[in-house]
Amino acid sequence: MDAVVDFGAFPGDVVAFGGAVSNAHAVSGMLADLALRGLAGLPMVSTGDHCAYCAEPMRTLALLRGAGMHSIAGNCEESLGAGGDDCGCGFVPGTACDLASGAWFSHAASEVDDAARAWMRGLPRLAVFRAHGRRWGVLHGGASAVNRYLWPVDPDAMLRDEIALLERAAGRVDAVLAGHCGLPFTREIDGRLWLNTGALGMPPNDGDARVSYAVIEAGAPRIIRFDYDWPGAQAAMHAAGLTQGYDRCLETGWWPSEDVLPAALRRGARRVLSD
Repeated sequence: MDAVVDFGAFPGDVVAFGGAVSNAHAVSGMLADLALRGLAGLPMVSTGDHCAYCAEPMRTLALLRGAGMHSIAGNCEESLGAGGDDCGCGFVPGTACDLASGAWFSHAASEVDDAARAWMRGLPRLAVFRAHGRRWGVLHGGASAVNRYLWPVDPDAMLRDEIALLERAAGRVDAVLAGHCGLPFTREIDGRLWLNTGALGMPPNDGDARVSYAVIEAGAPRIIRFDYDWPGAQAAMHAAGLTQGYDRCLETGWWPSEDVLPAALRRGARRVLSD
């Protein structure tokens, strides 16, 4: 099983997020939003994929690391850290998502320096932390595979199996913090909470340009959607030649392809995802 890193016990609320995807403008927006809400300075835990679709991987890393985040590795960190040829996202070969990933992954690979790659190689695949009386397990996609997509409509049994695998490596947990799929949601499985914060750097395919993070509080976690300077992020993508569709998503809130989505989550299935 993968080694598990303990991020420690936090005395109060925790900011949780994942999928910054090289969108430095969204990271700056989250930090500003936290300050406006009086939440600046809270500990931060990320599920990874800091460098992906957008144009500014190194600036994104500098902002996140400067904020003192605790992080596991997503598939993008694993691939970039190892000098891989693709993002390791789990896209079906030949699909629109797979074809588009070639451009943005090549851009990220050309921008990320050796020091950042070394940092990525040092990130754990799994972690735990404690907050508000709960022991949290942290994973990227699933415990069975870093790039496994787990959706809000998946059957309980699927999440139950992933929790069991996580607990084999990490011990008993009360809650799971997950990422990768890009949709924010919460579920309860056999008394255990499952929280996906959505992607910090890309909207969740609902026609709304706002992106998301979560605050782990004493009660239920709060998923927060917020506005930010998406035109600036889009302009940076255009300057870098990243015009394969994710640039438009920053504006429209719709993904350029729904290849990976279950049918029940494609256009027309509107979800309430804000506080």
